[in-house]
Amino acid sequence: MSIAKAYDVAYVRFRAPDLEMMHSFLRDFGMLEAYFDGERLFMRGHGNNPYVHVTERSPDPGFAALGIWVNSEEELRNLAAHDNATVEDIAAPGGGKIVRLEDPDGFVVEVVAGQERAEPIETTRREEWNQGGRYPRTGLLRRVKQGPSHVERLGHVVLGVSNFRRSEVWYKERFGLVTSDEIRPAPEVAIGAFMRCDRGDQPCDHHTIFLLERPAPAGFMHAAYEVADLDDLMTGHEHLKKTGYAHQWGIGRHYLGSQIFDYWKDPWGNEIEHWTDGDRLIAADGGGVGSIPELMGVQWGMPMPPLTDGEASS
Repeated sequence: MSIAKAYDVAYVRFRAPDLEMMHSFLRDFGMLEAYFDGERLFMRGHGNNPYVHVTERSPDPGFAALGIWVNSEEELRNLAAHDNATVEDIAAPGGGKIVRLEDPDGFVVEVVAGQERAEPIETTRREEWNQGGRYPRTGLLRRVKQGPSHVERLGHVVLGVSNFRRSEVWYKERFGLVTSDEIRPAPEVAIGAFMRCDRGDQPCDHHTIFLLERPAPAGFMHAAYEVADLDDLMTGHEHLKKTGYAHQWGIGRHYLGSQIFDYWKDPWGNEIEHWTDGDRLIAADGGGVGSIPELMGVQWGMPMPPLTDGEASS
């Protein structure tokens, strides 16, 4: 039994010297401002999460923390007692309580509960697809509005770790994560795993956290945001390309998780992904084993660029 049960990833937190530049990028990426006081920038999606991305002003840019939701403040108190941490109030949109933990590689994990959900913001309604012998759209024209994608929520976070088994034990013990696919380059060698939240009979994304042991130093790899649909991902791609941001990888469809993906870099080189149409699983679906070709390959689309510094993306 785990100490708590993660429900989902909540947000990622970064440091950057220019919050106005980060604000512009995230607006073009498809997020909306939730709160900005000059020193902290909170950005939300169109779903009901109070915020999905946080940036603090700092001369030293980089990844600062990962936020994880648990189901109750009781679970927060249990985690705090286990790790000798403190339960604190959250001074941010949605309020709630927070416990700050540190994983084996020094990543700060901010566990949150009791936040008030935001009012969802409706995106442009799209008519159904005419495809595969089923044609529900008759007399209705499909016209896609140009501009940024519409980020709905944060879907998963990928971390490069120094010892996969050690980190796997730490996250599963605290958050009850379930392995969807373990990455094995050889039958007895595991270097990572796509892990999802255990919601029982309620479906969950194929992966919420992906841990990958790699030869480079441990570090943040990417955060992945769900967008409205394929048209939304494609128009967002064109908007970011025209605006001049750095494209990393995509568009394509992954093997493990099946998402249609598109990766970009923020102004400080942090990798951030648009995705849509990923696999959903319940706890009873169990897990499998994935190969390196499946991890790095695509079902269709742009092949993975050559790796640098031991990096990989999924």
